[in-house]
Amino acid sequence: MVRRFTMVALLAAGSLPATTLAQRPSGDAASFSVSLGTEYRVTPNITYQTSSGMDLNLDVYRPARATGPLPTVLFFHGGGYRLGAKKEGSVLSLMPYVQMGWNAINVEYRPSNVALAPAAIEDAHCAVRWAMQNAKEYNIDINKIVVTGQSAGSQLALMVGLAPASAGFHRNCPGAEPLKVAAVVNWYGITDFTPLVDDPSKGFATTWIGNQPSYKQVAAHVSPITYATRAGLPPIITIHGDADPTVPYDQATRLTDALKKAGGQVEFVTIPGGRHGGFERAQMLRAFSAIEAFLTKNGVVNAAAPQTTSAQ
Repeated sequence: MVRRFTMVALLAAGSLPATTLAQRPSGDAASFSVSLGTEYRVTPNITYQTSSGMDLNLDVYRPARATGPLPTVLFFHGGGYRLGAKKEGSVLSLMPYVQMGWNAINVEYRPSNVALAPAAIEDAHCAVRWAMQNAKEYNIDINKIVVTGQSAGSQLALMVGLAPASAGFHRNCPGAEPLKVAAVVNWYGITDFTPLVDDPSKGFATTWIGNQPSYKQVAAHVSPITYATRAGLPPIITIHGDADPTVPYDQATRLTDALKKAGGQVEFVTIPGGRHGGFERAQMLRAFSAIEAFLTKNGVVNAAAPQTTSAQ
């Protein structure tokens, strides 16, 4: 499976040189392209929630011939919670999971100019509840839901995985199902806003949390590290560059340490010299191989069996 995972992992990361693509008109790339076009269906712009006067949409990518529930990833895009960041800009980041035969759901959430924190976290929780409520229609295995994203999107994924019901982030989501995820894949996500909200160089923090009177309390409330010492948390794997100028590397190390002390299933992949994404080819291969191994170890991926029904 790791061999099949490789080609699309590089495409998703934007790390495959054009010369390499030009030299591969057939083989894995062509085979995957044909499979994607004939064996997958895309249902775009499903409204899962309306909040702050905004219809929040998601896109569902799923195998057309699936005969039962499948592992499903929900992806939250990055972009500093700003309006200009769109879910469509992250489509390639779904492709590694699509190639493994999973369902993949690309999620839109409220940006900071529409609603301040914690609105986006509430939206992320509602998207997961939507997936659980619509599991039968979209062949979603509710016991194998993985949440992930990049940067701000990974902070949302972490908050889905770590925050307890008592935090109140899903109080406006229709339904009463307890939210649960099988794992979190954290790509250089923000884990602690408290040291960032007074730093003018961290505009993503100051604009999202804003000048709310209790902004320090809000910062703690929306920080994944606040909830990292709870028991029974889902497995979490983190990928972070040790030269990240946007989200400090110690955000990842401190979260990992806290999760380990709480007895959680944790893995941390350091990208030496890595900045805020844009990792090199070999680094991306190492990261995706670690992700797949981690998900397999924790029972999300069944390496011994295919995830979809092949075309006849």
